[in-house]
Amino acid sequence: MRGWDLRSEVLFSYVNCEQRVPKDHPLRAILRFVDQALATLSPEFERLYARFGRPSIAPERLLRALLLQAFYSVRSERQLMEQLEYNLLFRWFVGLSLDDPIWDVTVFTKNRERLIEGDIATKFMAAVLDQEAVKALLSDDHFSVDGTLIEAWASMKSFRPKDGSGEPPAPGRNGERDFRGEKRSNETHASTTDPDARLYRKSSGQPAKMAYLGHVLMENRHALVVDARLTLATGTAEREAALEMVADRPGNHRITLGADKAYDVAEFVADLRDLKVTPHVAQNTTNRRSAIDGRTTRHSGYAVSRRVRKRIEEVFGWTKATAGFRKTRHRGVARVGWMFTLTATAYNLIRLPKLLTRVG
Repeated sequence: MRGWDLRSEVLFSYVNCEQRVPKDHPLRAILRFVDQALATLSPEFERLYARFGRPSIAPERLLRALLLQAFYSVRSERQLMEQLEYNLLFRWFVGLSLDDPIWDVTVFTKNRERLIEGDIATKFMAAVLDQEAVKALLSDDHFSVDGTLIEAWASMKSFRPKDGSGEPPAPGRNGERDFRGEKRSNETHASTTDPDARLYRKSSGQPAKMAYLGHVLMENRHALVVDARLTLATGTAEREAALEMVADRPGNHRITLGADKAYDVAEFVADLRDLKVTPHVAQNTTNRRSAIDGRTTRHSGYAVSRRVRKRIEEVFGWTKATAGFRKTRHRGVARVGWMFTLTATAYNLIRLPKLLTRVG
C-alpha cells in the first residue's frame, strides 16, 4: 500500500540525541578524549568565573562547539549556531538536549573571550596529550618544527601609512585604490583593521600578504602536534618560535629536531646545541656554506628525521583545507593564536582514535 505524504506534528517525543547517533560514529571515540581532558580542566574553569551571578555558557560546551567548527569546516560562528539549532549530531556532541535553546552568536563570542584570557586552548592541548593512552603514542626524543603563513582578516587597502597620510580607497563597497609607485613597509605602514597583521612574503616569487605565522612542534613517532604558537610575521619568527617551543619541552635529556632549509642558520644551530638539541636541519648549500656538517649528517637518524619531518605539512594541510584556517576569521595575535592552538588540538583528536586502534 502506498504511504501518504501527510505532515502531522507529534505532541510528545521520547527520542533523545543519544539514540540518534550511531554507536560506531567516529565522534564517539573523539568525545571520550575531549570529555576526559575537559574534566581535568574544571579547576581552571572555576578560576575564570565568578562564584555568583547569572550562569554563562558552560566552557565545556563552548569548546566542544568550536571543535565541531574545525571538524566540519563550518565557516563562521553564526553558521555554527545555525547548525546547532537543527543538527542533532552537533547537539549531542556539544551536550545539548533537543529542547535546549541555542545561544546568540554575540553571547557565544563574548564567552569565548574569557577562555582566551585564561589561555585555555594551550591547557586543553596539554590535557589531551597528558592522557595515559595518548602519552604512550608520543616520542620524547625526536621532534620536527615548521611554520606556515596564515592570511590575516585584513585587506591590502587597509595597509595605510602610520602618520595618517595617503589617499583612502575610493567610496563604495569595494572602492579602488592605486598602489602603483608607492613604497610600503611594516615600518611605515599598518593595517587599520588588524594592527597586528604584517605584510609578509613567505618565499621569493610569492605575493606579499597581510599575515601571521603559525608554528608547530611535532613529535616524530606518530606525527602528533605537541606545541603550537602564533607570532607576528617576521623574517626571524620561525627560528625564534622553534627555540621557544624546544626550550619549553619537559626533561633535560638530548633530543633531535628536524627542520627545513629555512632553519639552516649558524646562530640557530648553535642555539640548539646549547639547549642539548641535535639539529637535524636540511642543508642549504645554495651559494653558501651549510651550518650542518658531517658530525650530524653521517648518522642514520639524520636521514630518518628528514623523511619524517615532511609529515608536519599534513598538519598545515588539514588546518587550512578542512578547518578553514588558510585565512583567519579573527583579528589580533591573541585571538588568532588561541584559535590556531585549538585547531591544532582538533587535528590531534581526529587522528587519535585511528592511531590507538592501529597500535592496540
